[in-house]
Amino acid sequence: MVTILAKTRRVGGSIMVTLPKEAVDALGIREDEPVEIEVRIPRRSYFGILRGIGSFAEEDRADHA
Repeated sequence: MVTILAKTRRVGGSIMVTLPKEAVDALGIREDEPVEIEVRIPRRSYFGILRGIGSFAEEDRADHA
């Protein structure tokens, strides 16, 4: 199990979270493979470390539409 902190994004009518490459590599996750995700909302102070994360690029939106 790997614990990550990720920011949610709205795509269409859904909210999504992308897994960082490091987590994907550490767990050996492949495309179209089912994964189990436990969701907890952290304290607000954690989000300071996510300030550098940019928005989705248009090709990212197309992949998740």
